[in-house]
Amino acid sequence: MYNSLANNITRFDFSVISSERKKELQQLIDYLDSKLKKESLVNLVFVCTHNSRRSQFAQVWGHLASVHYNLPIYSFSTGTEVTEANIRTISSLERLGFNTSKEGNENPLISVKFDEMKNEILLFSKDLSHSSLPKENFAAIMTCSHADKNCPYIPNCEARIPLRYNDPKAFDDTELEKTKYDERSIEIGTEIFYIFSQVATN
Repeated sequence: MYNSLANNITRFDFSVISSERKKELQQLIDYLDSKLKKESLVNLVFVCTHNSRRSQFAQVWGHLASVHYNLPIYSFSTGTEVTEANIRTISSLERLGFNTSKEGNENPLISVKFDEMKNEILLFSKDLSHSSLPKENFAAIMTCSHADKNCPYIPNCEARIPLRYNDPKAFDDTELEKTKYDERSIEIGTEIFYIFSQVATN
């Protein structure tokens, strides 16, 4: 793992997660525990309206947490509308230590790497019908209230679990843009690492 990324992970502070929030996160911990006791792998699909910010942060941190804790949990992301991976999302991941590269122009394919091996996470905006997503045996993790309200039915998901985050889009083109995107990414990363750490020790 790249040194700067590893250093940032060591700074994830689980103590900043409130007891009330930990109760909310417990639903996903319980789901993962239950699944892993019965099956060899778990699929998580993080859902947000445009699949461009919060759901993609969650996909990246979910993938990295599964590697870090050696858990057979596979992370995907999707949206109710197809747009593209927001450049501010990608820039934030780079600031936190990931390497990225882009292929294509319209809804480009973003390769996100966390080490010098061939490990990579592929980001692009997609909707629920996309062929790369699991069609059964998965949990839908709702990362924004808009997607939760406007996507009342997700076919074949085993569980629908809210894990809502405020949208950093509110700070686009302001002096707080970089700070708020990084804050949101770190918040999501910290909570996902906390969740996976609980599963790894159960």
